[in-house]
Amino acid sequence: MNLFFFFFIIIPSAIIHEYFHAWSANSLGDDTAKNAGRLTLNPLAHIDLFGTILMPLFLFFYSGGRFLFAYAKPVPFNPYLLKNQKYGPALVALAGPLANFLVALILGLIIRFLPFSSFVYFLSIVVFANLLLAVFNLMPIPPLDGSRILFSLLPSSFKKYEIILERMGFFLILIFLFLIFPLIFYLVSKIFILIVGRSFTL
Repeated sequence: MNLFFFFFIIIPSAIIHEYFHAWSANSLGDDTAKNAGRLTLNPLAHIDLFGTILMPLFLFFYSGGRFLFAYAKPVPFNPYLLKNQKYGPALVALAGPLANFLVALILGLIIRFLPFSSFVYFLSIVVFANLLLAVFNLMPIPPLDGSRILFSLLPSSFKKYEIILERMGFFLILIFLFLIFPLIFYLVSKIFILIVGRSFTL
């Protein structure tokens, strides 16, 4: 039951993540996401068939109900419309994880000074879900935000490698989820303790 509860928290967190991608791009001069109807917190605009529905179900049943993860539909943007051509793509990519981290930081500092209760437990799940999204998306694996930040900072000669890796993005993420995700979970748990002052149990 807790995993289903986690699912209904991580989806709004993923929507916040994508909304701030759209907001950042629009603020920097690219209105592609706005014109596509993605500059909104309406969940229907951000649901991705695979990432929001099929993958979470697969992970849930494959792991015997021990693991679940989800994401929202990536926001489209045109880097050539950004005012800052050099660092604009990196700023757009950073906006999503940064939004999740700020949500986690604010709520985490609030519950740090509150006695444990059902409400505090609920907020703890929100904090953990947002930290998980932030750290996961900062991994330098296409099409995750970390890869966009990395390739924005590298010389243009690396663009061809980005294109090649993006073609394999689906398989890279699946491999990453099963092989490296436990390390991400461990890192997020440590950050959670640092912010909240106590360990997290789902």
